[in-house]
Amino acid sequence: MKLVKTLLWIVAAIALLGGGYYIITKNKAKQDEEVAIVASKIEEITVNTAKLEYKDLSADFSVNGNFEPIQEMTFPSEMSGRIVRVLVDEGDYVRVGQTLATIKKDAIEIDMSQAQNNLQNAIIDNQRYENAYKTGGVTKQQVDHSRLQLKNARAAVEAQGVRVRDTNVKATIAGIVNKRYIEPGSVVNPGAQMFDIVNVSRLKLKVSVNESEIVNLRIGQNVKVTASVLPDDEFVGKITFIAPKADASLSFPVEIEVSNNNKLKAGMYGTAVFSTSEDPTVTKALPVIPAKAFVNGVSSNTVFVVENGVSKLTKVVSGRVVGDYVEILSGLKQSAEVVTAGQINLTDGEKVKVVK
Repeated sequence: MKLVKTLLWIVAAIALLGGGYYIITKNKAKQDEEVAIVASKIEEITVNTAKLEYKDLSADFSVNGNFEPIQEMTFPSEMSGRIVRVLVDEGDYVRVGQTLATIKKDAIEIDMSQAQNNLQNAIIDNQRYENAYKTGGVTKQQVDHSRLQLKNARAAVEAQGVRVRDTNVKATIAGIVNKRYIEPGSVVNPGAQMFDIVNVSRLKLKVSVNESEIVNLRIGQNVKVTASVLPDDEFVGKITFIAPKADASLSFPVEIEVSNNNKLKAGMYGTAVFSTSEDPTVTKALPVIPAKAFVNGVSSNTVFVVENGVSKLTKVVSGRVVGDYVEILSGLKQSAEVVTAGQINLTDGEKVKVVK
């Protein structure tokens, strides 16, 4: 009887263990299935896309840059001394040759007087030697020496004259005093900054043009120019410089000279509108993609292309930027599908889910 009860307990225990194992196994299978579903969803990154398309765009293109003075100069002191007078202030217009400041010249004038006295003595001595040489009283060597002394004395006077003139600091360009570094009583040394003068009667708009557009530009070509702070004003500029060599970004620096109507200021933000056609209404269909498709900006020339549900990091060659679109010169097949949103989570070769 005792043996029968023991057997019954063993059978019951086995049944309980079997039932528990079945339940655990079933739950694990369900959990594995749910994890697989979630994993498959995570593996597919949701993105927005757009296809390469052809758009009729104006032949004109625009480039941004900054206005700079046509001339700009910092005036350094050419000698040591104390400033006696400052004759101009910041904002004053100055002409070429106008005296801006004077440096104390008492000691220099004394040196000048001494040099002039030495010159008079040299003239008298030379005249005496010249007369004596005619009668045979002195040798040719003595006459040559007196002539050399006279020449050196004249050079010394000229040198002192330069020093005297340098005490009057004069403008070498016309323009406006943008910055004054000195005051009466200031002590300056050679090379010390005294004034900054800028000529803004004309301005230079400096821009960079990519290689696909630079071939259409020429020196002397007229360009429409606008300023961001003057939306109602339009200026006409002329191309004065095209760099013969591209910079590190494969763009070519271009300078456009613009006449100033006293509204423009150096340092303002400007836009040059270039026309590559005699008829500004001419348009042509260009292959383009949205600018937002580029990874880390248009300059990266990198986009994600979706092929068979997989992202593919692709290098392209971009052209002009027109509004929200960028011309594609090469690198994409016709009707290629590029990612326009969701790139931040993408790497090359990932599965994607396109949401229109």
